[in-house]
Amino acid sequence: AILDADKEGFLRSGTSLIQTIGRAARNVSGQVHMYADRITDSMAKAIDETNRRRAKQVAYNVANGVDPQPLRKRISDITEMLAREDADTEELIGGGGRQQSRGKAPVPGLSSRGAAGGQSRTLGGLPAVDLADLIQQLTDQMHLAAGELQFELAARLRDEIGDLKKELRGMRAAGKI
Repeated sequence: AILDADKEGFLRSGTSLIQTIGRAARNVSGQVHMYADRITDSMAKAIDETNRRRAKQVAYNVANGVDPQPLRKRISDITEMLAREDADTEELIGGGGRQQSRGKAPVPGLSSRGAAGGQSRTLGGLPAVDLADLIQQLTDQMHLAAGELQFELAARLRDEIGDLKKELRGMRAAGKI
């Protein structure tokens, strides 16, 4: 819903309205409701442009036999990914008597956005045992994030875990363990 759509200004300009309407259009059943006392030039421009784009998209879909469908990613897909990661982690670092510490001890320097400051770590001098512990801690945090439905954070942690596992495998291949 766009309230006071007839007010002219930065967020009610033609391009801003087109952008807002376009964002709603990304959802298969998305709708936009503009509340206004009158139709302004910006509103008319946005409505006309949206109708033009929609007609073009429908024509393309008909010509190419496309039936737009929403993305249906099941929770089971995510839990299967977590199970694969667990199996890979277990194979790589083994149980080794480590206790699961899911969500108890956050990794120092790791914010809720992944690696500190968005920069990758430099782990060149980190012993393999510490690297394995870090992988386990990040795996626990990934499970915690997925359990709290923070899938973007879980995906970033998964990617970082993958990089760390790659480094650990490289250390093993080089005989540094």
